[in-house]
Amino acid sequence: MADAMQVFDRALVRRRRDRAAGGIGAVAPILEAAAALLLDRLDDTTRRFHRALDLGGRGVVAPALRARGIGQVVSMDLSAAMARRPEPEEGILPLAGDEEWLPFAPGSFDLVLANLSLHWVNDLPGALLQLRRAMAPDGLFLASLPALGTLQPLREALARVESELRGGLSPRVSPFPELRDGAALLQRAGFAMPVADRDRLDLRYRSPLALLRDLRAAGEGNAVLARDPRVPPRALFPMALAALTPGPDGLAMPLEMLILTGWAPGPDQPRPAPRGSAGLRLADALGTVEHGTGERPGN
Repeated sequence: MADAMQVFDRALVRRRRDRAAGGIGAVAPILEAAAALLLDRLDDTTRRFHRALDLGGRGVVAPALRARGIGQVVSMDLSAAMARRPEPEEGILPLAGDEEWLPFAPGSFDLVLANLSLHWVNDLPGALLQLRRAMAPDGLFLASLPALGTLQPLREALARVESELRGGLSPRVSPFPELRDGAALLQRAGFAMPVADRDRLDLRYRSPLALLRDLRAAGEGNAVLARDPRVPPRALFPMALAALTPGPDGLAMPLEMLILTGWAPGPDQPRPAPRGSAGLRLADALGTVEHGTGERPGN
């Protein structure tokens, strides 16, 4: 990939996920709640799936897919230690692999789920294209990514304090995509019937330190290549965290999620009718008078 596409330090992401593998249970309830929002969408289709790919499920998604009767699940993670979480059960194959260089043959899966795992990918359009090629015709792709607005109070507090202390900013929270980016990404990768929408998990913490502990437990530390390599000012984090005052119900830190749904093109999928093939004018159907026929006056 070209240097211009390098936003994240993938080696650092892998090391952090390696370290987080042993304690990932601390954030399992959050991962499970996010996964449930994706898995619930399987109930909206009568399609039966047999070969699934779980991308970065951190031990949560693959067992849930098996519980739904899916016979074979490949559970892939950038971190080998994370891919083996929990101990693999029958029907689940753990695999260490890179989302940017998928090792799968065309048509390998009829279902792909990526639960909060694609936001550290440098070439996301390229990764989605590879995923679509690895899917069988009429296969379903479901993904969730942290969306713009996630960790916003933390981002703003760090930016404000660092500006005061240093007179400048360093990216300390990862950039997140917007809703309008979602469907375009799926279309660019060649998915049929692409849909992008938003969902939210309303998370609350007893203290800002509890939030940082969860981020560390999930392996979600800052891995932006443009981060400041210098040691941060000693007062930066204490001052920023002090600005995050919990309310009566705790510190609100919602996880805003971009949900992507797309289908691998297949011969039996519905397609739009050819232009001009309608047997009834819209004006007739609505009982209105049609204006502006496109003819020039006098013709």
